Amino acid sequence: MPVVGFLGTRASGDDPQLLTAFRLGLKESGYVEGQNVAIEYRFAENQYDRLAALAADLVRRQVALIAANGVAAQAAKAATATIPIVFTAGFDPVAVGLVASLNQPGGNITGVGILDVELGPKRLELLHELVPTATMIAVLVNPTDPARAEATLKQLQSAADTLGLQLHALNASTDRDFDAVFASLAGLQAGGLVIGGEPFFNSRGERLGALSIRHAVPTIYQFRTFAAAGGLASYGTSLTDAYRQAGLYSGRILKGESPADLPVVQSAKVELIINLRTAKMLGLTVPLSLLGRADEVIE
Repeated sequence: MPVVGFLGTRASGDDPQLLTAFRLGLKESGYVEGQNVAIEYRFAENQYDRLAALAADLVRRQVALIAANGVAAQAAKAATATIPIVFTAGFDPVAVGLVASLNQPGGNITGVGILDVELGPKRLELLHELVPTATMIAVLVNPTDPARAEATLKQLQSAADTLGLQLHALNASTDRDFDAVFASLAGLQAGGLVIGGEPFFNSRGERLGALSIRHAVPTIYQFRTFAAAGGLASYGTSLTDAYRQAGLYSGRILKGESPADLPVVQSAKVELIINLRTAKMLGLTVPLSLLGRADEVIE
């Protein structure tokens, strides 16, 4: 039976629901793990410098296809030009050189795009609804990813001008930076924090959620894991939907379709998660209109 290599950036037990969604997509395309397809899992445990070796190992095992998330897809592409690769990624796959174009990827790679920077203004708007008295909002970006940081700040500044808010940019690129950032927010008199979408931040969603609770900072991010860990709210692409689509694409390729001919698809399902328990701890009253729009309310 064919063997699919799954290359992940996080720890093996961090996101079981995403693996379930990927396997569901495979099943919908006719492949069931253990019956007519096998899956070899490799996880970098949030140590990105391990990705190259893990990708090379999958190539040596001559898997039929590699499914990879985020920066893991770049490691997979560097490891092979022949084994098909299906990615899920929040960055521009054309800009980073993964594919030639969205409609005609070319080569051995295609996948599922996740809305990221584009949703920043909406996150700021939602945070403003949650904390209407705030006049200044901090924004966390990663300076080691300057293109994404610049795009994030540009989009948010435009939205802030419309809402009459001031923005203050903060940088973090290591775990140690997070503590300093949250400790500085009180002195800045920031009424809230928007965390920019970024692979390093994505892998620390639970920690960022816990820090926002510890420092009593109303914070919004893009993925559900953040809100589930105590963050006030999240607004972004449904990762379970994106991984299901990646599973579907993987099944189509296993059946003989070429990744070069499969356009990069955009996961269109966007979800708003509100942690009502956190809102109460912060002394915030969530408008009923906002609760009504939420896809999930954590109580």
